[in-house]
Amino acid sequence: MSAMKIKKGDLVKVIAGKDKEKEGKVLSVNKEDSTVIVEGVNMRTKHTKPSAQNQAGGIVNQEGPISTSNVMLVVDGKATRVGFKIEDGKKVRIAKATGKAID
Repeated sequence: MSAMKIKKGDLVKVIAGKDKEKEGKVLSVNKEDSTVIVEGVNMRTKHTKPSAQNQAGGIVNQEGPISTSNVMLVVDGKATRVGFKIEDGKKVRIAKATGKAID
């Protein structure tokens, strides 16, 4: 499996789908399915039963997964593709638009 170009905590822009042009922070990454959960994107309605944490239960809005192919990393306010380069014996992500190291 190749390296993931998007990591938890990255700022990404949605480039396809119903939430196109929205930006948000990556909350989690699922390598097996190649999906990410982005803050405020792909909102789903979930019906919950009452529990110890949620006494009332009810309807909760939460983010759903979105394919990594539908998001693009944002560096310096600009959406960019991601490449890799070996620097000082370490593999680092490179922003294709600017050539700067991301990590």
